[in-house]
Amino acid sequence: MASAPSQMSTMQTVRFRTLKQGSKPALGAVAGPVVYWMFRDQRVQDNWALIHAVHHANTSNVPVAVVFNLFDQFLGANSRHLGFMLRGLRHLSHQLNHTLQIPFFLLRGEAEETVPKFLSECGASMLVTDFSPLREVRRWKEEICKKVNESLTVHEVDAHNIVPLWVASEKLEYSAKTIRGKINKKLSEYLIDFPTIAPQSRKWTITETQSIDWDDLIADVLSSRKGTEVPEVNWCEPGENAAMEVLMGSKNGFLTKRLRNYSADRNNPCKPSALSGLSPYLHFGQISAQRCALEARKLRSSCPQAIDAFLEELIIRRELADNFCFYQLHYDSLQGAWEWARKTLLDHAADKREHTYSKEQLEKAETADPLWNASQLEMVHYGKMHGFMRMYWAKKILEWTRGPEEALEISIYLNNKYELDGRDPSGYVGCMWSICGVHDQGWRERPVFGKIRYMNYAGCKRKFDVDGYVAYVKKLVGEVRKRKAENLPSQNEKAPRYS
Repeated sequence: MASAPSQMSTMQTVRFRTLKQGSKPALGAVAGPVVYWMFRDQRVQDNWALIHAVHHANTSNVPVAVVFNLFDQFLGANSRHLGFMLRGLRHLSHQLNHTLQIPFFLLRGEAEETVPKFLSECGASMLVTDFSPLREVRRWKEEICKKVNESLTVHEVDAHNIVPLWVASEKLEYSAKTIRGKINKKLSEYLIDFPTIAPQSRKWTITETQSIDWDDLIADVLSSRKGTEVPEVNWCEPGENAAMEVLMGSKNGFLTKRLRNYSADRNNPCKPSALSGLSPYLHFGQISAQRCALEARKLRSSCPQAIDAFLEELIIRRELADNFCFYQLHYDSLQGAWEWARKTLLDHAADKREHTYSKEQLEKAETADPLWNASQLEMVHYGKMHGFMRMYWAKKILEWTRGPEEALEISIYLNNKYELDGRDPSGYVGCMWSICGVHDQGWRERPVFGKIRYMNYAGCKRKFDVDGYVAYVKKLVGEVRKRKAENLPSQNEKAPRYS
């Protein structure tokens, strides 16, 4: 991948925004290093934030370092999430140190305290950080900007979206239809190849670089965290190399082996191999959506329908989710629904339900619906529910709880706890779409749902082999429980697949 001045110019001007402009240094003062606080985009390759940090460091002839903050608690993260993330970071730190000679520092605690302290101790002149639309992350950055030295500049880079959020739209978009044209107009400018990271003009010389015993760290974190009852999964190997293997591997890569069936089979839960399998890697930033789109675009002439459907999900739907969570502060509550949806849900909140289940009953899959139970068990034991089933799953929670507020709270709780790609804008928006009609339209009014789009068991039976899906999940759960009972290793094993 060759570097091009126009690419650097594009990245410099609009892929980042300034959160804090530092004051000019005193005459004769020596500039401090550039620090990249990595959070959402946990990769070395195809990372605009890392490119940005190295570029500024070289321009100022100063060194660069990467820091990652491991929080004491972040949105209920448990062993499933933390194990996957930390194993990916282990690979990342090795690649940074040995390929680019950039040091990697792991901080532990609350970012509002640890990041400013690190910046002060190393005398940094610039902080580069990843973009995230979530409230908590934005609050941390506001606090950090208040606490750091007045001479320090803070840049935020959107390396997660192809078209940076603030470039794609300056307002809350109503639907995919309203944002699609805006993004597509910008793709020729932003969907470009990545420049090669330039060699550093100055290397980091601070001697207090930490040596991380990753095995001890992972064992300590996973054993001490609340949430050890949600174990790691065995079907998804973490890290950048594994992500690229899922995308383009010669044995079972999505683009190389499974692409042709995507448009026809992606909504059939009995054919899970038709899906890309990339969502955990995209969530943790272990692969760039832009890299996925670049490689997919090369194949459009041979599989146009599949590529178009994949790019719609990868670009339009993902960036629409970020747009909603950034511009709608109440992205996880009924307050964030459109007015028509909020009204119709409240009008029908007291409607009689055929079944009413508690959060505990739902979590244990103790309902009268075998299809819903199967989807819940797939998520609990496998860490990934099929995308079509996520819609049915959330809508039945609306039907079976005491009101829309409780339904939304339970769906987000379960999604964030068990899904490997939980705690993500796409997850929040998926629950909001299913329960609160976000990015959707009003439909024929009916009890409980009001004008929210309705899904039922009979409709699922018309679309796919419901009994086959239930049997597939039963087999999958049985294999998971057997491995757990026998205390077999979980990493890098493959779970059974229904075909």
